[in-house]
Amino acid sequence: MARIVFDLDGTLIDSAPDIHGIANALLLVEGHEPLSLAQARDFIGNGANVFVQKMRIARGIDETEQDRLLASFIDRYDDAVDLTVTYPGVETALKALHGKGYSLGICTNKPVRPTKAVLNHLGLAHYFSTVWGGDSLPVHKPDPTPLNAAFDALPAGAELFVGDSDVDAETAQRAMVPFLLFTEGYRKSPVDDLPHTASFSQFGQLPDLVENLVGQMA
Repeated sequence: MARIVFDLDGTLIDSAPDIHGIANALLLVEGHEPLSLAQARDFIGNGANVFVQKMRIARGIDETEQDRLLASFIDRYDDAVDLTVTYPGVETALKALHGKGYSLGICTNKPVRPTKAVLNHLGLAHYFSTVWGGDSLPVHKPDPTPLNAAFDALPAGAELFVGDSDVDAETAQRAMVPFLLFTEGYRKSPVDDLPHTASFSQFGQLPDLVENLVGQMA
């Protein structure tokens, strides 16, 4: 049976409002103007370190403050769940895939502790047999190593990666695995500019899309 690994932020969940909130709480303490939600959404994708770096640059904060700001950001991250929601149809799709016997995992650039916190908060954790965060290994996406590790932690079978972003598309390409692109997430490039095996805009489409692709791969 196939194994399916999912990105998290912008794919299964819209976490931008919570990340926006903790970023602005941090900026307020530091005496700087807040980010817009659009800015926060644009900064998501390459992990907490890059998010804080982009936030810092946007507000003219010296690079010597990076480590301190990152530590403060991470301290707030575990509790940043209250404004986060799943995209419509996510849990129904996960339940259908899990029920058909597919093995499911997570590979995200979000730190693993807040990843597990938000999965538990949303009641999704039980669908996933393995969870890899941006700090689970010394490298993170688009390096394919975490994605390959997630696949290796699941039972043998065909591999599919589901994500929403430029980073996810590059990761899948470098790992040489089929990529299913969720078009309504945090991507920065047009759909046609991202290498993908198939795309979908609603999670109700995903189970049939997976069945068709797995059938073609058999």
